[in-house]
Amino acid sequence: MQYTSKYVSPLGNILLAADETGLTGLWFEGQKYFALYLDKNHEEKDLPVFKEARRWLDIYFTGKEPPFKLPLHFTGSPFQNEVWKILYSIPYGKTMTYGEIAQILAQKRGLPRMSAQAVGGAVGRNEISIIVPCHRVVGASGSLTGYAGGINKKIELLKLEGALQEGFFVPQKSTAP
Repeated sequence: MQYTSKYVSPLGNILLAADETGLTGLWFEGQKYFALYLDKNHEEKDLPVFKEARRWLDIYFTGKEPPFKLPLHFTGSPFQNEVWKILYSIPYGKTMTYGEIAQILAQKRGLPRMSAQAVGGAVGRNEISIIVPCHRVVGASGSLTGYAGGINKKIELLKLEGALQEGFFVPQKSTAP
């Protein structure tokens, strides 16, 4: 059974989801793939994990790295979960490219290479936005693309962390809403 709670952030309303294991979702209201894997039968309930998630977000939105981790429960496909674990390891204030993530996955699997586009598909469906920092993933050339919450939110999150670099740019044909 999944449960939900709401959080009002400086960037818009957020829906949180969790089950008995941990946080399963964090979505900006109206974002692409909103609540994609949320159980149809869920109920609003204030669980301890939601109190901790709100505390984490409160600290984060002051421009500081929260000093604690939250219990998470990835509910995507095995490939998505693998990508999301890599996202979760990207340090606060740093960025990584889709190609770098693909390279890590290829090495883990003993393959010569892996598709950055496949990685992009999994990154775009990240269920636990911000906490699992898909906003820290950029194109190889510094293009800011592919954020389901919207490119403006991606830019604001990178600014908040001091990770928005001078060479980053929004491409003419962005895949982000």
